[in-house]
Amino acid sequence: MNRLSVFAAALLLLSLCAQAAPAAPGDLAKKPNILLAISDDQSWIHTSAAGSPFVQTPNLDSVANNGFYFENGYAASPGCAPARASLLTGQHHWMIGPAGTHASTFPIHYDTFVDLLEEVGYKVGFTGKGWGPGDWLGGGRDRNPAGDEYNDIELGKDRKKGILNNDYAANFEQFLSERDEGQPFFFWYGGKEPHLAYAEEPHSDSARATVEVPAFLPDTATTRDTLLDYADEINHFDTYLGKIIAVLEAAGELDNTLIIITSDNGMPMPRAKATGYDYGSHVPLVVGWGGSSKQGVTIKAPVGFVDLSATIMDTAGLDVPKQFVGTSLLPLVNGEQEELSYDRAVFSGRERHSSSRYRNLTYPQRIMRRGDYLIIWSALPDREPAGQHQEIIDGELGEPHMAYYEIGPSLIKRELLENRDDPYFKPFFHLAVDKQPEWQLFNVAEDPDCLHDLAQSGEHAEILAEYQKQLTETLKKTGDPRLHGYGHVWEDYPRVPGTMRYFPKPESDEE
Repeated sequence: MNRLSVFAAALLLLSLCAQAAPAAPGDLAKKPNILLAISDDQSWIHTSAAGSPFVQTPNLDSVANNGFYFENGYAASPGCAPARASLLTGQHHWMIGPAGTHASTFPIHYDTFVDLLEEVGYKVGFTGKGWGPGDWLGGGRDRNPAGDEYNDIELGKDRKKGILNNDYAANFEQFLSERDEGQPFFFWYGGKEPHLAYAEEPHSDSARATVEVPAFLPDTATTRDTLLDYADEINHFDTYLGKIIAVLEAAGELDNTLIIITSDNGMPMPRAKATGYDYGSHVPLVVGWGGSSKQGVTIKAPVGFVDLSATIMDTAGLDVPKQFVGTSLLPLVNGEQEELSYDRAVFSGRERHSSSRYRNLTYPQRIMRRGDYLIIWSALPDREPAGQHQEIIDGELGEPHMAYYEIGPSLIKRELLENRDDPYFKPFFHLAVDKQPEWQLFNVAEDPDCLHDLAQSGEHAEILAEYQKQLTETLKKTGDPRLHGYGHVWEDYPRVPGTMRYFPKPESDEE
């Protein structure tokens, strides 16, 4: 072959490679980096980008102003471990065995996008909270599914009570310093904040006055102080997000890095985290890419964690595995697609959360958001959604109505339980702990607090039937054990030793 022929063949090869490459903004000469920033227990409404008057998130806002702000991001579960496992595997939590419940194992045969990125040369790591709580060693893995751990550099003593002793930005800087020159990377910034426990210090009246109290919580000084502590921790997470972005910029990698900012589930208050209601799974979601031609775009369509998984794979130029059930957002981010359908459906769900019932029994729920409506299926409605109200301590029954361990141990919970018979607190107590019907339907566009169940409304019968059918068909198609006659498997998955509680056998324990 002569020189001209060789040159022509080379040009043809380059042309074909260019056509096969993903249409990604930024520097196309090398694979894009990916930064995932995931807070711990933050509801969607609690960012300043969402209009919260008492939560300040200037760095998240900046990424949103220069990228994409998703009004309706949904975590895969209203609990930490299953939501994070679903994100990592690109599958709904009911598809991934013990990894799809709380505090169990993460079997090695479930591929994660972290594993797949590493296989093609990405450096992968995390700081703070990766996947968990759970036992990855028991699943046959030799490290956290989020990647190599970078948690050695600490803040020291000068930090507020409740804040994790981790200099997230310095640990990220160490991670970057260890990569090979030009090596693309995936990094997971897992803030522990705003997970309980909090500082629990009183705030000023002027600060309390800024707080918007959800309608399902009692409006008291205790509630406002707790929400201000929660806001302080969100601000801490956001501050270190800004520091990490500054490290990216100093390294010259900002324009070639896809940034995803979200949370694993909603706020750790009654009727929020660990529930099917909107404050349980509806989370912040912002996507930014410095090289994108689109900036300051607001997306109203619902987006789920499995969509983020597919987006990460697509961004790296990898084929999205068949078991990944989401839809990549890359065409939206790079300008090939103008909009997502507001009528698209996203899914969430839960099984076991904390040790809250006899023999660690679960509370199964499946959730679908589509358009304005949220539907919740509670598969075993005879069980107590907040956990059994009474535990066994040293062989003796404890005080009634002092357990409910599905609800995090905030000052709000303590005040609510202690005052449950007070005429003012009583309705809020029952909203938090009462049994729920098998099916619930809410117009969350109008009723984000999920106080007006439309499932018994004749006016909404057609919508209810349509949503029930779609949710049920999706669960069947994706192999949910609850729809295939072996839902008891969720009771059999081992729970990681740790906080184990004991409860009396309930009168009704049908599977």
